[in-house]
Amino acid sequence: MQVFRRSDRSPLAEWWRTVDKGLIAAALILLGAGMVLSLAAGPAAASKLKLGDPFYFVYRQAAFAIVASGILVGTSLLSPMWARRVCGILFIVCFLMMAGLLVFGHEAKGAKRWFRLWGTTFQPSEIIKPALVVMVAWLLAQRERFPAGPWAPIAFAFYAVTVGLLLLQPDVGQAALLTAAFVIVFFVTGLPWLWASGFVIGGSLLGTGLYFLLPHVRFRVNSFLNPDANDTYQIDMARAAIERGGFFGVGPGEGQVKRVLPDAHTDFIYSVAGEEFGLMLLALLTLMFAVISIKGVMDASRQKDTYQRAAGVGLYAIFGLQAAVNMSVNLSLIPPKGMTLPLVSSGGSSLLGSALTLGLALALTRKQPESSLPHLRHA
Repeated sequence: MQVFRRSDRSPLAEWWRTVDKGLIAAALILLGAGMVLSLAAGPAAASKLKLGDPFYFVYRQAAFAIVASGILVGTSLLSPMWARRVCGILFIVCFLMMAGLLVFGHEAKGAKRWFRLWGTTFQPSEIIKPALVVMVAWLLAQRERFPAGPWAPIAFAFYAVTVGLLLLQPDVGQAALLTAAFVIVFFVTGLPWLWASGFVIGGSLLGTGLYFLLPHVRFRVNSFLNPDANDTYQIDMARAAIERGGFFGVGPGEGQVKRVLPDAHTDFIYSVAGEEFGLMLLALLTLMFAVISIKGVMDASRQKDTYQRAAGVGLYAIFGLQAAVNMSVNLSLIPPKGMTLPLVSSGGSSLLGSALTLGLALALTRKQPESSLPHLRHA
């Protein structure tokens, strides 16, 4: 079905012809799955928190899913230049907010990562991640135009101060995810051996230091390496729930893991899906994440502009890596880390940040409009 006439050159028509509609469809499927799973896990979470309305998290998920859909489509309409400008503004605002967290942030589970706003919480690190990826990609791409400029040190400084604030919260998982994205962007734009060696040595030293300085990091690593000597209740229950679900699941609403795990509607939503809907839903979710990440990286790698290529690869990579971390924790493949499943887990900041990440990636990897093709310019 033809939505717009070929003669229609409006911005919306050009967007529809150039955006990857398959990736948008995959993202909407994940949002839909998140709504279904909020119905499964939301009432149990509301009961544990003694909220008056059992459907509190369902209504909240629906509201944020609508806003996230708007952000996804709205940001995908941006030109590469405006994507960079928007990310510059978002980075400044979120950086200041993250600095303010150290004084005014809401503390939970020993970390200050959230602001309490209008009865809900907001986590600025979810927004600063895609903004930083785009900014760093643009800065490193400038080395082609202005080789004498200190673009790599400037990009590294932006990355370092952001990761520094994350570690002060502390949020080691997000810091590691952002580090991986930064290295990927640097690699795509051309990573000198000196910088590569520095990342390997510096990363090893930092990881070792965090292991000895932060007790919760040491506990999680030790629990993973030696589960018999440590408390691994949550990941054991998550893995057991997936095993119990089998191929078809125990049925909607019949799962038990959501009643015993405190973060079943966020960090362990993948286990809830496996227990109640079985491997069929887990396979669908995994396929959607694989399609978005792999096809997105392939689309981005074909971009001629270095900035668009590096930013696109970095954004799709950070989206896929976060999904992989969440699923791996649920399957007991890596040490536990409180990280949401993009577009699926309950959580407003996570939904908005994931939508922003994909929207920016779609904007930077859109096809060139037909009117800009050489054989049509003089038609």
